[in-house]
Amino acid sequence: MTTAVLAAAPRLRITEIFCSLQGESTSAGLPTVFVRLTGCPLRCQYCDTAYAFSGGTLHELSAVLETVAGFGVSHVCVTGGEPLAQPACLPLLTALCDAGYQVSLETSGALDVRDVDARVRKVIDLKTPGSGEVHRNHYDNLSCLGPADEVKFVICDAADYQWARLKLAEYDLVTRAATVLFSPSAGQLKAADLADWIVRDRLPVRFQVQLHKILWGDEPGR
Repeated sequence: MTTAVLAAAPRLRITEIFCSLQGESTSAGLPTVFVRLTGCPLRCQYCDTAYAFSGGTLHELSAVLETVAGFGVSHVCVTGGEPLAQPACLPLLTALCDAGYQVSLETSGALDVRDVDARVRKVIDLKTPGSGEVHRNHYDNLSCLGPADEVKFVICDAADYQWARLKLAEYDLVTRAATVLFSPSAGQLKAADLADWIVRDRLPVRFQVQLHKILWGDEPGR
């Protein structure tokens, strides 16, 4: 993006920008800069980032890019809250791609992803019944999956697992997404139980746990 475009871009309300290890997705374990945007229209019952629902501070897009550059890593994850709730998220994603970063977007799947820069790896979280927000799923997003995009299910119980299996088949997600992730809801479902179900059913998905929770618990900025 040119200097003029950056100057004209709307400001972003941001809760935090920090460098840590990616705790989820196929990039787990990689040093990553996280840009956590403020605000979310959903209220998932297991949410561990409720502190990002409100508050935050306004930043110019150019200032965000400068802060990200200061960490000196190549992977950037734009997350929330729900980052797409802010229209300025789209120019942020494009600007990060233009700057040469490997960019991922963590999104609830409730908001339209059609205008997300094609260079961004989208991680779309399909909300299960156990989340309390299953009615918010925007299934048209699944037709926008690119060759590097991922779909994530946070599984709360056996009923969620069966629901996710049905969606896996209904939308042919193993073929349409680069990776399908099944993750146990922390404190609600034993990780070993979910792992056992996946192995039992020979389900072609990637099991994951939240690496950052194992290392640092729910400490913000980690």
